[in-house]
Amino acid sequence: MSESLRDQLLGLGFKQAPAPERPKHKPAPGKPAHGKPHGERAQGKPAHGKPAHGKPSQGRPPHGKPSQGRPPHGKPRTREDIDLAKAYAIRAQKEKDERIEAERLKQEAARQRREAKAALAAFMAGKGLNVGDAEIARHFEYGGKIKRNYVTDAQLKALNAGELGVVQLDGRYVLVDTDTLAQAEAIFAQAVALKIDPNAPPQGDPYADPMYQVPDDLVW
Repeated sequence: MSESLRDQLLGLGFKQAPAPERPKHKPAPGKPAHGKPHGERAQGKPAHGKPAHGKPSQGRPPHGKPSQGRPPHGKPRTREDIDLAKAYAIRAQKEKDERIEAERLKQEAARQRREAKAALAAFMAGKGLNVGDAEIARHFEYGGKIKRNYVTDAQLKALNAGELGVVQLDGRYVLVDTDTLAQAEAIFAQAVALKIDPNAPPQGDPYADPMYQVPDDLVW
């Protein structure tokens, strides 16, 4: 069998051309070569010099926690700061107690007022001396305003002499005798609308005269 052209060339001194090298496989971006996890240098040791198993390295405090012996905000609280905080707390508690006590007294006064008015209404039942067709207006001051109650001529004289009085009851002005007036005052003193001292001079009450004219601009 004749030699092949390849064998003849080799016999004449020609060298066989070297086979081309196979390109090495490049790992994909973000994937470590040779199947090892990215960042690991050796088995059991994480990259970047961090200790394994999540244990903090010696000499350095854990992340987010201050080292022992150092205050969290850099500067320790002084005795003066502590005393000032206590003073503010004491004052705030005192103001709170005062508000609670003031509200309690207010509610207690309102309760007593309601009870007194209810007792007065029960006491005054059937004791009024008002006359339905009375035409004489007797003016008097009550609650900072000028009020009036219609009386007869005889009642006007008795009222100015201190023998009668006026009690305010549920928005009405009731004419009563002096005994009823005294008991009504003992039950609820704020309800006494008109009480005249019989020993006082007649000029002491400017509204005793029925001819007294009330100003047109007066607010009732």
